[in-house]
Amino acid sequence: MDINYELYKVFYHVASTLSFSEASKQLFISQSAVSQSIKVLEKKLNQTLFIRSTKRVQLTPEGEILLKHIEPAMNLIKKGENQLLEANTLNGGQLRIGASDTICRYFLVPFLNEFHKMYPNIHIKVTNRTSIECARLLDNGQVDFIITNYPNSGLSNTQNIQVIHDFSDVFVANETYFPLKDRMITLKELQSYPILMLDRKSTTSEFLHSMFQKHQLDLVPEIELSSNDLLIDLAKIGLGIAFVPDFCIPQQEENFFILNLEETLPKRQLVVVHNETLPISQAARQFIELLEGNTDRD
Repeated sequence: MDINYELYKVFYHVASTLSFSEASKQLFISQSAVSQSIKVLEKKLNQTLFIRSTKRVQLTPEGEILLKHIEPAMNLIKKGENQLLEANTLNGGQLRIGASDTICRYFLVPFLNEFHKMYPNIHIKVTNRTSIECARLLDNGQVDFIITNYPNSGLSNTQNIQVIHDFSDVFVANETYFPLKDRMITLKELQSYPILMLDRKSTTSEFLHSMFQKHQLDLVPEIELSSNDLLIDLAKIGLGIAFVPDFCIPQQEENFFILNLEETLPKRQLVVVHNETLPISQAARQFIELLEGNTDRD
């Protein structure tokens, strides 16, 4: 089909905002011009893309399918424009990073601080999602690279994966409520205690469930949340035994301890990942080198 790129551009802005008026503001054209462009596109595709009412605008199923393909393309175009504007210098441009809240807080902040001091004119945008959702951001071209827990079921074969840090996952508890500090405990025994852990959409949840399955055990958590910090807070007040990465455990907390687990859980890694099939900006390359340099300090 011979369809002008501008029509797809208008569609993308309407679909992203679900507002003809907001799209007109973003595109600096009139609302009637936006409406006319959508009508032309719908006619060329012979599909209705939006359901219009007085109160709101909705995508039709056909519109959702089109957006799924248009959004990555638009992000790639934006990325290309940014790289051209950057002109292979580190004096401007944008750096887009995807990482979970926990990784940002306990690992990434020092590197962001160092990079910002070195290149203050580069705009840094960090998007917080779970590690699995970060892989989706990378696939859609919404970020230059991600820092994620590994293994990660969301990663694909077209991505470059570089290990930057090893870590262990541990069970932590309040000794007042769970007097287990001076003894070994098995995964089977842990089944009888309230387990606090991240929700099913996380790589940490995938990992722990796989460890229990490996030993023919069922894992039924008491509480599932989206924050390791909150899990630790709940473990501190005795609501259960939390399963968290060792790098986010607070130091020297009274009555708060790491359980001695009889089974040895394999270490996991923090990895930096970018798409091998796409060009990478100089700013992104420089930040990745900064992260990779961390392996020499571990």
